[in-house]
Amino acid sequence: MIDAFVRIGPLMDPASYPQWAQQLIEECRESKRRVVEHEFYQRLRDGQLKPSTIRQYLIGGWPVVEQFSLYMAHNLTKTRYGRHPGEDMARRWLMRNIRVELNHADYWLHWCHAHGVHLHDLQAQEVPPELNGLNDWCWRVCATENLAISMAATNYAIEGATGEWSAVVCANDTYAQGFPEEQRKRAMKWLKMHAQYDDAHPWEALE
Repeated sequence: MIDAFVRIGPLMDPASYPQWAQQLIEECRESKRRVVEHEFYQRLRDGQLKPSTIRQYLIGGWPVVEQFSLYMAHNLTKTRYGRHPGEDMARRWLMRNIRVELNHADYWLHWCHAHGVHLHDLQAQEVPPELNGLNDWCWRVCATENLAISMAATNYAIEGATGEWSAVVCANDTYAQGFPEEQRKRAMKWLKMHAQYDDAHPWEALE
């Protein structure tokens, strides 16, 4: 029988996890910090970015947002019921959260519309190829690595950093106030959703 990890401390406390997981968190800290504290998100928060820069970011980020549920579905195919308690836990978690991710593509599109970016712009992907790097990396990891590593890469690493930089952008109302009042709620929904629920979501993936 394989011993299953059972968390006995708070979900979001690194000390609740095995030593190797604590080491993983620590060794990734600096890479995560460089993303979360990047000047782009601070300037977005403060309304200091050119419209063309925001447009390029929104178009370049679309493949990751639109295909995130597909990364998770690919990882789901690696699971088999009853093989291991942790695998059963991951299987249930992925099934539950794939539906949530489907809605996020709609919310990203609302954000894009508020900046005059439309679906045909997102599909055309007329941006520098470097902006496709994250999507390519996610697919490579999900296609070539095992369940634990691919979930760590997407649902822990990507979503963890996303929740934190979204919170940076939403830290004050400067950016939100730049939208007309009747458009503001829809324009900000993707950011607000991630700044709120993603605090716990990556930790659930880690568990």
